[in-house]
Amino acid sequence: MEEWVGQLWHKMITRAARREYPDAAVRLEEMRQPAAIMFRALGGDGGLRIEAANETGSTARRNLLSRIAGSNKQVALAWRDTDTLRLPASIAWYAERDLNRQLYLWLAALATQEGLYSGDWLQQNAAASAGLLDAHPGLARRYHTLVEQHLLQRPDINSLKADEALQEQMIRRALLEPASVSEALTTAAVAPQPVPLWLHPEPPVQQQPQAASGDDDEDDEANDDQHSEQVDTDKRRRGERVEAPDGRDGLLAFRLESLFTRAEYVAVDRTTEENEDEDAQSALEDMDMVSVANDRKRVAARLRFDLDLPPEDNDDICLGEGVPLPEWDYRKQQLQPDHCRLQPMQARDAVPMAIPAYLQVKARRLRRLFEAIKPRRQWLNGQADGNELDLGALIEHSTDRLRGVRQADARLYRNFRNTERDMSCLLLADLSLSTDAYVNDEQRVIDVVRDSLFLFSEALQATGDRFSMYGFSSRRRNHVRFHTLKTFDEACNDKVRGRIQAIRPGYYTRMGAAIRQASALLEKEYSSQKLLLILTDGKPNDLDKYEGRYGIEDTRKAIHEAIERGLHPFCVTIDEKAGDYLPYLFGSSSYVLVRNAGELPAKLPLLYAQLTVA
Repeated sequence: MEEWVGQLWHKMITRAARREYPDAAVRLEEMRQPAAIMFRALGGDGGLRIEAANETGSTARRNLLSRIAGSNKQVALAWRDTDTLRLPASIAWYAERDLNRQLYLWLAALATQEGLYSGDWLQQNAAASAGLLDAHPGLARRYHTLVEQHLLQRPDINSLKADEALQEQMIRRALLEPASVSEALTTAAVAPQPVPLWLHPEPPVQQQPQAASGDDDEDDEANDDQHSEQVDTDKRRRGERVEAPDGRDGLLAFRLESLFTRAEYVAVDRTTEENEDEDAQSALEDMDMVSVANDRKRVAARLRFDLDLPPEDNDDICLGEGVPLPEWDYRKQQLQPDHCRLQPMQARDAVPMAIPAYLQVKARRLRRLFEAIKPRRQWLNGQADGNELDLGALIEHSTDRLRGVRQADARLYRNFRNTERDMSCLLLADLSLSTDAYVNDEQRVIDVVRDSLFLFSEALQATGDRFSMYGFSSRRRNHVRFHTLKTFDEACNDKVRGRIQAIRPGYYTRMGAAIRQASALLEKEYSSQKLLLILTDGKPNDLDKYEGRYGIEDTRKAIHEAIERGLHPFCVTIDEKAGDYLPYLFGSSSYVLVRNAGELPAKLPLLYAQLTVA
C-alpha cells in the first residue's frame, strides 16, 4: 500500500512540476531530414552529422514544485562542434506541435552562423540571430512567433531578485531585438532560465584524446587490440580524464572482528570489473560527466586474437613492399604526403574453382541478358556516305524525282559499323570486420558480397567490358590491405573465382587510401568511360583519428580527386544510415542504397547495366 501511494504521489507531483507539453512533443527522428535540409540550404557545413544532444545540468532557480519532485535539473539544448550538429532528442517546449517543429528548424538555421562560441553567451546568440534574420528575412515571422510564445513561459521579472531581474530583462530584450545587444550578460547568484531558441551556453564539446606518455596515438597497437561490446547511444557526454583506481578505495565488505589472522595484502582491484554491466546503457543515460582512466590493462582479451594481424606464414601474400599514399587533414586543410601505406595482397589459400552450384542458374541468366549489351557489327542505313548504296533509300529518292520532288540532301548509302563499347570498370569491395555480421538466418554480409562478386564477374565477362575487382580493409594508417581479386588483364577464370571464394572479413575501413589506389589503377586504362564502383556496408572508420569527421573528409577528398582524373565514382551500400553521409561524399545521384542486403547479388549487375548503357 505504501509503495502504491508513493508511486501515485510521485506521478502527481512530477506532472504538476512539469514545464513541458509531452502531448505536443516532436522527436528528432521525424525532423532530422528537414533540419538537415535547412542547415545545408542556408550554408551550413555539409560534413556535419545531425545527432541527438544529451541533457546537461541546469543551475537555474527552480520553483517549489520542481524542488519537491526533484525534476527540471537538466535541460536539452542545441550546440555545434567540428563533427556534429547536436539537436535535442525531443522538443516539447510549446503546447503546439507545429511550434516545436519550427523550433527545430530555427535551431538548425541558427547553427549555420559563424563565431557562435567566441564570446559571451548572450552576445553570441543575439549576434547570430540578428545576422540570420538580416540574411534571411523570411525567417522573421517564424522567429517572432517562437519568441512571443516563449516569453509567456519565462519567469516574471517582478518576482525575481535584483540581479536575476536584470539578467532576465537583458535576455528578453535580446530575444525581441537581437540587433540591439551590445553588452555582455551581467552576473547573478544563480544562472538564468534556459533559452530554447539559443544554442548551449557551455556545450559539452568533446576534447581530443591525449595519449599516455611514451605512446604513439597511431602506432601503439597494443591498446586497441580488444573491442568489447558497445553501448548503443548517440548522445554526447562531458568527459574527464582521471587516474585509474588502485583498488584500495572500495567498500569494506566484512566485519573487522571476524579478522583473526594476518594475511599477505594482495592488490586486487575490485572497484573496476571486466564483466559488462547489464544495465550499462541505463547508467550512461543518467551520467552527466563520464570519467575515463587509462589503466593499461586488457579487458576483452578474448577478442584480441580476432583483431591481431596473423603471422606472416598464415597471412595472405604481400605483393611488393607497399604503396605510400597521401591523406587529407581537413583541420589543416592540407594533403599529408606519404601518410598511409597501402599493402597489395593476394589470398594465400585460394583454390581454383568453378562458380558455386547454387549460383549457376542465376549466372546463366545474367550471361544471356548481358550478351545483348555486347558490341555487335550492324548496318546503318540512310547515311550521307558509306560502303554501298542503300537500295530502299535509292528507290524512294527515284520515286520522289519522278513526282517532281527534289531533295537537297539525299542520304543514299549505308555503312557497316561496329557499335563498340569503350568502358572500363573497377569494383572496390569493403571487406572490413563489419561484413562478419549476419543479414539473415543463413547469410553474413561477407557471403552476400562474395555472391555479388561471382555474379558481377560473370555478367561483365559476357559484355566484353574491361573490368577488375579489388577488396580492402585497414588496421591503422600503416596497414591498409588491398586484396587483388582480378586485374584488368586477367580473364574471369577458375583462378579468379578461387580468390573471390577466399575473401573473409578483415579489419576496418580506411576508404580514402583504397579509393586513391583504385583511382590510380583505373586511370591507366585507355577507355573513354571509367567507372569506379564502390561496394560497402558502412562509413569510413579505423582505430585512430580516422573515425568520424576526419575519415569522412578524407574519403570525400579522395572521391573529388577521382572525379578530377576523369573517373565516375559510384557507391552501392547496404547501410541503412547511408543517407546521413553518402550524399556529402558522392552527391545525391552517385550512390544507391540496397535495403535488402540479400538482393545485392542480383541487383549489382543490373545496376551496372543501368549505369553504362546509354
